Amino acid sequence: MKDKKKITIWERYLTNEIGIEFKACLYFFAILFFYCVYSMIGGNFEASILHMGELILTCYVIGYIQVYLFWNFDEAERFGLRECIGMLVCTGLYCLVSFIGNWFDRRLIPTLLLAAYLIVCYVCVFIIYRSKRHIDDKKLNEELRLFQTKHKKDKA
Repeated sequence: MKDKKKITIWERYLTNEIGIEFKACLYFFAILFFYCVYSMIGGNFEASILHMGELILTCYVIGYIQVYLFWNFDEAERFGLRECIGMLVCTGLYCLVSFIGNWFDRRLIPTLLLAAYLIVCYVCVFIIYRSKRHIDDKKLNEELRLFQTKHKKDKA
């Protein structure tokens, strides 16, 4: 008989897929915000649907790369060399696609600013995930203490 408390391969896969979906939306919004600010500074108050399509597709592809090839670095326990490599490669991929896709008129300065912005985003997301894990740990420990206290009272 299977242990119902163990995580199945399907559940692990589903968890990764939900995480990729969340990352794609998060980074799409962050980069779209940067794109819109860049456009407004240039006096353009319209966004290209083609650029947005390229951007969301890129966010999904890089989400898969981030999770399956680069150890899900923004959700890591610590930020070490491995996580830095993943962050830099994914940032470089975003910048490469933005340059090829002409998101910022193939200008180097906005592309470099995008890279810096993405690195800040990755670090912020890492801190948010780490903080959430810490809070979740505290909640679980508190629930365990309550359960143990209740269990001791029931035995007495």
